[in-house]
Amino acid sequence: MSAADEVLDVVDDNDRVIGRAPRGEVYARGLIHRCTFIRVRDGQGRVFVHRRTPTKLVFPSLYDMFVGGVVGAGESYDDAALREAEEELGVSGLPRPEPLFRFLYDSGGVAGKWWSAVYEVRCDLPVRPQPEEVAWHAFLPEEELQERLATWQWVPDGLAAYERLRAHRAG
Repeated sequence: MSAADEVLDVVDDNDRVIGRAPRGEVYARGLIHRCTFIRVRDGQGRVFVHRRTPTKLVFPSLYDMFVGGVVGAGESYDDAALREAEEELGVSGLPRPEPLFRFLYDSGGVAGKWWSAVYEVRCDLPVRPQPEEVAWHAFLPEEELQERLATWQWVPDGLAAYERLRAHRAG
């Protein structure tokens, strides 16, 4: 099954399920769906950063400071966060990511809107990211991540999640 054929829950502005549709249709029609964003840190506190592959349906070849993805039909945010983190990092036995907050992201017409659940997890396991998802990766110190914000092209939803995370931490 291709990513475009994966069935997702379609939700309303209040994150209530109102139907189901294949991902390709959800994106094409701009329907609201659900996604997870997981900030991954290693034992030294460095942040997992990666560049998406050019074959991704949304935001190909851009950098991201979160792993994650869409929540499948009937799947909980928490289960999707663990599944997505383990899949993208290429690990098993990861602790359950800690939920932080949710927000409604509007892509400005690129792929509609999506409810975004932001999580955090520590990964001390050796990572082997999925080559279909991740073209490059590294664990970067927070200072280097800050420097790269101005020079690399980042996924806009990840930047929105990052700014909200910084505000969440500040108060």
